[in-house]
Amino acid sequence: MVPLKINEVEALVGITKKNIRFYEEKGLLSPSRNSDNGYRDYGEEEVAVLRRIKLMRKLGVPIEEIRRMQEGAQTVGDGMRRHLITLERERQNLEESVRLCELLKERTEPLNDLDAAAVLTELEKLEQTGTTFPNKQKQDVRIRYVAPIVVAVVMVILLTALIGLFVWGFAEDPASSPPLALAAVFIAIPSLLICGVLFALFQRIREIGKGEIDDAKKY
Repeated sequence: MVPLKINEVEALVGITKKNIRFYEEKGLLSPSRNSDNGYRDYGEEEVAVLRRIKLMRKLGVPIEEIRRMQEGAQTVGDGMRRHLITLERERQNLEESVRLCELLKERTEPLNDLDAAAVLTELEKLEQTGTTFPNKQKQDVRIRYVAPIVVAVVMVILLTALIGLFVWGFAEDPASSPPLALAAVFIAIPSLLICGVLFALFQRIREIGKGEIDDAKKY
């Protein structure tokens, strides 16, 4: 088999390049390096390894369990027996969630009139026996982090590029450059804006962290 590049492996196996590199970082995959160009070469063995990883991940097997099976610390059967215990626990948790939803399905009152305290009491009793319910609050909180971070990164990149443009222009044509004090102002303004953006991002993350995550932990 002719060595493949990562783009070809992505198309052949159906695993994204990002995930392929992730598996390499985790030590699950070790492709050779082409001595001529330094690129990774993937042969039949690497393709077979990726297919095994893909199968295990589709079944929900954790990375560490896959590693143990790869290293021979446990057989496929051992790994599946361990994973079945986890799946059985998750199934029991799901069955309890379904049971509670079935009970609530028969309620006819609007949500504002629902006696949530009684249901939460039963839910908490189940949690004390080992049942785990999905914590959607925490998932919602994580989503809230994304937008301000993306906006802040874009703003910082644009302002940094503006500073770089000023510096480049002053260096290219010193004779036409403004006085030093004015040039410093040109650079200081976007620099202060960057500081302001980062400070606002820090404050927003603290607000999310203190207000919403802590509340979610209580549920």
